[in-house]
Amino acid sequence: MSSSTSPGWWRPRDPVQTPSWPPGLQLPHLRRKTDRHRPDTRFLLHSNTAEESCLIEFKQLPTLEKCSFNASLPLVMIVHGWSVDGRLEGWIWKLAEALKSQHPQTNVIIADWLTLAYRHYPIAVQNTRKVGQEIARFLEWLEDSVRFSRGNAHLIGYSLGAHVSGFAGSFIGGGKKIGRITGLDPAGPLFEGMSPTDRLSPDDADFVDAIHTFTQQHMGLSVGIKQPVAHFDFYPNGGTFQPGCHIMHVYDHIVQYGIRGLTQTVKCAHERSVHLFIDSLQHSDKQSMGYWCKDMQTFDKGQCLNCQHSRCNTLGYDIRKERVPGSRQLFLKTQPNTPFKVYHYQFKIHFVSEFQEKQIDPTFTISLTGSQDDIENLSMTLVEGISGNKTYTFLVPLDIDIGELMMIRLKWEGIAVWENIWNTVQTILPWKKRNPPLGLVVKALKVKAGETQQKMTFCSQSADNLHLYPGQEKMFVRCETSSRRPRTQT
Repeated sequence: MSSSTSPGWWRPRDPVQTPSWPPGLQLPHLRRKTDRHRPDTRFLLHSNTAEESCLIEFKQLPTLEKCSFNASLPLVMIVHGWSVDGRLEGWIWKLAEALKSQHPQTNVIIADWLTLAYRHYPIAVQNTRKVGQEIARFLEWLEDSVRFSRGNAHLIGYSLGAHVSGFAGSFIGGGKKIGRITGLDPAGPLFEGMSPTDRLSPDDADFVDAIHTFTQQHMGLSVGIKQPVAHFDFYPNGGTFQPGCHIMHVYDHIVQYGIRGLTQTVKCAHERSVHLFIDSLQHSDKQSMGYWCKDMQTFDKGQCLNCQHSRCNTLGYDIRKERVPGSRQLFLKTQPNTPFKVYHYQFKIHFVSEFQEKQIDPTFTISLTGSQDDIENLSMTLVEGISGNKTYTFLVPLDIDIGELMMIRLKWEGIAVWENIWNTVQTILPWKKRNPPLGLVVKALKVKAGETQQKMTFCSQSADNLHLYPGQEKMFVRCETSSRRPRTQT
């Protein structure tokens, strides 16, 4: 996001109507008219105490010492988005506390630009460039005054704050870039479809990652931007909507938040990006993995659990910072609540259908036995119907770690419609006792664990009977294992 035109840095503020206050009264958030050269953005160094911070004043060196800023430590700056009530939202402090608790040797700064964010949305959008400029100048000042390295700066921007961070990266002077920018569901309206110079882009830092959680379009617009804007763009659950954020949960939100629950429901999926990032800090032992894929439909078929050549990466703070050509779109499943991690498995089943020239749409359930835990009766619906002699691939997400997969039970769920068809077929056709009824032949199942990249083969426990009929369950046991040792992707 390199700006083709660089407006002057110290621009006069737009004229505003200032109320008359009693003599001698000066509210802290209002500046005197003569104080035109101070930035509108306030830089608050977060302490270890919840919702407490120290104001670092631009070009005021004593405030760096007063706030105990350590130039030798990394800097993480949190940049909020559009404000509807003129207040810093609670997630800001939760993220700051998670960063400080997990990485105490870090300067955590909150960039407060509420005076420019608490406006009509189009005006706030226009202000994002100015705020980005102010953050860039702040980082340059730290570099000049206390020799802080911009390569140690990590900007985490939410919604409009993601584009603010991008502008900061493009406005900063010199040949070197900011170390990292993370966009948490970057805002969509007035940014979707724009050129890289007018939004967050991979050019704005040495490494850029983004998490898209609310790209569901309504009348051509979505709250979060849908197009890729980073080196690695994560789309949890497809990025359109998130588990636990459906309108059906509005009652639960009202119980928890009161009348504000309506607002919570609307912003639930948008803000989920923030909580996924916080989760990556608080549950570092349960890192969520995303996989490079064309789209969510292809991912749901289980065709994208490949980690070779940087095709997968860790969502959140501990992402592998690898520069790749263009942008890579990574998909994953998550749970409705923290910890959000889901374990992804690719299943390949070769079916031979004995129903000549007919496509059938059976429903299956699978039960898995692992070395650590078991899971019963997972529903499995194939994306396409079964016909002929073909291998079908699908995704099985698990919300718990079952350890190494040891045994699989596959059941063809028989329903009333199938039973009627079954009875009709057997009545019409002149069956002989030695001829078996029509069914599916299942020889083997192949499984790949996304998180460990381990490949496994399971064979029917009954080698002399490979048929599967409606209402029947078959057992499959490990019959071959890959020579590759299991490994956890980090």
